[in-house]
Amino acid sequence: MEYYFAPMEGITGWVYRRIHHRHFPGMDKYFSPFITPGSKKAMAPRECRDLLPEHNEGCPLVPQILTNRSEDFLGACRALKDWGYREVNLNLGCPSGTVVAKKKGSGFLAYPRELDRFLEEIFSGTDLAVSVKTRIGKEDPEEFYPLLEIFSKYPLTELIIHPRIQTDFYQNRPNLEVFARALSHTKIPVCYNGDLFTRGLCEKFTDRFPEIDTLMMGRGLIRNPALVRELQGGKRLEKDELQAFHDDLLAAYETVLSGDRPVLFKMKELWFYMGSLFEDGKKQLKAIKKAQSCLEYKAAAENLFSTARFII
Repeated sequence: MEYYFAPMEGITGWVYRRIHHRHFPGMDKYFSPFITPGSKKAMAPRECRDLLPEHNEGCPLVPQILTNRSEDFLGACRALKDWGYREVNLNLGCPSGTVVAKKKGSGFLAYPRELDRFLEEIFSGTDLAVSVKTRIGKEDPEEFYPLLEIFSKYPLTELIIHPRIQTDFYQNRPNLEVFARALSHTKIPVCYNGDLFTRGLCEKFTDRFPEIDTLMMGRGLIRNPALVRELQGGKRLEKDELQAFHDDLLAAYETVLSGDRPVLFKMKELWFYMGSLFEDGKKQLKAIKKAQSCLEYKAAAENLFSTARFII
């Protein structure tokens, strides 16, 4: 089984990936938060910093691209190839309203003819490996079958399927019935993504779909950064090592970010996921949320780790 770390905007940037890889090696691939190339620049400065080879040394990283313009996609491919990347991923899954309104992400799925032409142009214009991360449609799961026929025309290295429609956002359950039907309708290697939050949920999924040998996880890995190690037969996450990971991540953000405010924003966002690991930590988590300086934050986090019950 191979395991991928899903991209999560604002969370899984290069600093997080490096610290995670250092503490919890074993990921087969990390996927970057999407870049949005334009006609003038392949990447914005912030996107460049995230993908610089020296920032990702040792991490098996796949850059993700969000666009509906083949020339912009190919421009990004050229820049990334110069940096040594050999695979890119096309984002057809982002459900954000602002993204969808521009016919990008999962919004592009509503325009199959344009998508078909786009794929023809990018596959004839680059020798990089190209995988696709997709939802199963914009408004109706039945949209996925003609889309699957389009995907099957091209040499995708992989099709990463998140079996929700765009209008689901992250509500409702992944549509495993459509996913099962899709498996029987394609020869493209398939990776599954969606609601794999715990070891038990991963094992339940693989029991139902033993033919799947690649899983992508996002929110589950943010909650439990050792989840893949557990799935590989290793030990469960321990509180001390979570604290060591947390402390190293905090120190790294303090080094590369300017001022307390951006550091606090990054760290507080993690507790939306990791907070559930502490059974009686409501009061301590509230103090973390209210912290106005890194000094206050560190004291609140230390109090959580030293007093709350860890329940992984």
